[in-house]
Amino acid sequence: MDDSPSAQLEALAPLLAAFDTTADVGHITRASEKLGVPQSSLSRRLKAVEKAVGVPLFQPAGRGITLTPAGRELFDRTRGLVRALDDALSGVRSNADPETGLVRFGFPLTLGPISMPSMLAEFHTGAPRVRLHLVQAHGEGLAELIRDGRLDLAVMIPSPDDLPAVVLGQQRIHLYVPRSHRLAGSDTVDLADLGRESFIANPPTYHLRRMLDSWCAEAGFTPNVAFEITEFDTMRSLVAHGMGVALLPEPETPHPDLHRVRLSCRRDRTIALVLSNHRPTPVVARLYEFVAQRAMAHIDATEPRAGLRHGSPEPPTP
Repeated sequence: MDDSPSAQLEALAPLLAAFDTTADVGHITRASEKLGVPQSSLSRRLKAVEKAVGVPLFQPAGRGITLTPAGRELFDRTRGLVRALDDALSGVRSNADPETGLVRFGFPLTLGPISMPSMLAEFHTGAPRVRLHLVQAHGEGLAELIRDGRLDLAVMIPSPDDLPAVVLGQQRIHLYVPRSHRLAGSDTVDLADLGRESFIANPPTYHLRRMLDSWCAEAGFTPNVAFEITEFDTMRSLVAHGMGVALLPEPETPHPDLHRVRLSCRRDRTIALVLSNHRPTPVVARLYEFVAQRAMAHIDATEPRAGLRHGSPEPPTP
């Protein structure tokens, strides 16, 4: 017989609600009515608690019952735990409800001011009581939050190989220069012609920076990164002030002081909808289905849905 604390807790946990309710009301009949179980079933559960503890917990008191000193000590020590567990279970069930539940949803820094709020506002119109906790971060940050269980769902550019994802489309990358730049009147440019330029880029941990380094290496040079910064709008402002050039996706709000130059060799990034490896709750599945069906109506991508990378294009089963 396993007498370890974990085994004892496992045996007692289903019975503590019966003990807690009976101790609180001091009457078998009222406790059974409150719990919605027959008196005989409640009596068996109370005897099981006493057998597990090894001492009497109740004693007769008039027409009802009262706690023994050992029962009082157990009640004082466990009443908070029972209520905390009940609150936790109620919260988890509430958060999973497809009509009123909670979804922790993430999206990348290159999407936000227009596309994602517009899509989420449309979802809210059809599901006004669903609660959304939103997180905006760079790709690897979103991936870690998904893996750790702190996010349920995320649009990512690109998606990690170890998580289920459905491809929504492609995000085209262009060169952006200030209006006074020598390339400001050009329609296209070859990356090999940018070897002497100063670049404004993300830190090396960012996916777009890794792509910049890789693409420039293919073109035969190492980019001279004059400024590193995480925020994309600030990158565009620095470019507009003539501090350098940048490889970036199309801004959702046009910047009047920037000129876009297409790269002669097309460069894209995959936009994907990423789900955690855990079975989703009904409300998470509801948002997943909505985003998978509607995202491309809002996200400024260069192509319609490119198809499945891995995972299921159908709504996940809760």
